[in-house]
Amino acid sequence: MKKMQISEILGGNPYVGRGIVTGTAPDGRRTVSAYFIMGRSANSRNRVFSLDGGVLRTVPFDPSLCADPSLIIYNAARVYEDKLIVTNGDQTDTIYDYLRSGKSAADALMTRGFEPDAPNYTPRISSVTNIVDGCFTQSILKTDDGGDTCSRYFFSYSAQPGAGRFIHTYITDGNPLPSFAGEPEAVSIPNDIDEFREEIWSSLDSENKISLYVRYTNIGSGETEERIDNKYAL
Repeated sequence: MKKMQISEILGGNPYVGRGIVTGTAPDGRRTVSAYFIMGRSANSRNRVFSLDGGVLRTVPFDPSLCADPSLIIYNAARVYEDKLIVTNGDQTDTIYDYLRSGKSAADALMTRGFEPDAPNYTPRISSVTNIVDGCFTQSILKTDDGGDTCSRYFFSYSAQPGAGRFIHTYITDGNPLPSFAGEPEAVSIPNDIDEFREEIWSSLDSENKISLYVRYTNIGSGETEERIDNKYAL
């Protein structure tokens, strides 16, 4: 499959919501994960990423302005043994708990559905990377009929140097917002973490982007490089 630059997908698109990129650096020695959030409402924009004890969290930028934390404040990334979990909601913790009990991420997500935020019914997107061999899965839980029916799609990939997959909640802006459709998009990944961070951050719509997290993890040793961009500095 032809790989695109992520800047080609994001550039000029005002709103793709939340997005996850998972893959492998061209050197074949590091797994790569990136997660970004965008927002249109004041409540959604009142957030920053924070790392605490190896867990990536969304936290309110101004707690006094946090009207409804239920769908915007959550653990976005955490590690269980050799698995890196990245998601756009509190299903991060569901997956973590299921892995800890000896079950699979798919088992966990079969208990979850899309977000209850009618009329958008925001999809839940998730990624789980094996940091020992670079193999990964991505998934999306979305409404199938604009209502109560949830469809769950799971995609499994082997590590391919210099390549990744990009999945996001929405196709573009709209009312209601059109959910992502099809297989995660094939994208190129560079060796340099700062090059990739800059490509994503500079390509996101300047008005709607909020935060970005990028992580490169050495396959085998687990040695990690991480970067965070927040529109609003803590």
